Amino acid sequence: MLEKDMIQERGFRNLLADGRPVGFQVRIRTPYYRGIWASLLEGADVTVDGEKFSREQVTWTIGGKTYTIADLEKASNVRWPFEEAAVLTVPKPGGLAPGLHKIEVCMLFRASYIPESLQPWPMKSERTITLVH
Repeated sequence: MLEKDMIQERGFRNLLADGRPVGFQVRIRTPYYRGIWASLLEGADVTVDGEKFSREQVTWTIGGKTYTIADLEKASNVRWPFEEAAVLTVPKPGGLAPGLHKIEVCMLFRASYIPESLQPWPMKSERTITLVH
C-alpha cells in the first residue's frame, strides 16, 4: 500500500554492493492520478540534507526494470501506474548515515494536454524521513 505523500518512507535505504554502501534509494509515487508513460518522464532532481543530485545521476526502477533518463525517453511502451511506487536510485559513495534526513524530490514530466511552452511540468515534494541502518 502506498503512503499519501509522493516521497514514501518505506523503502528509503542505502544501496549496498559487496556489503558496502554505494548509494541510496527512495520510493516515490506518481502525483498524477492516471499514471504516467515512462517516455513522458524527464527525470527527478533529488536533494538530501542540502546535497543536490541531478536527474542525470538518478536512475528509475519502474515495474522491476531500471532506466536512465535516456532510457526513459525511449520507453514508449512502459507505463508507471498510479498504484505502484517507482524507486529512484542515487549513487553516493558511503551512502547516507542512519537517522533523519530531509529529502526533496522535484520530478519533471510532460503531459499531452499542457501547452509545450509550459512543459516540462515540475512536481516537487519534500519530507523528513528516517533511514534505518
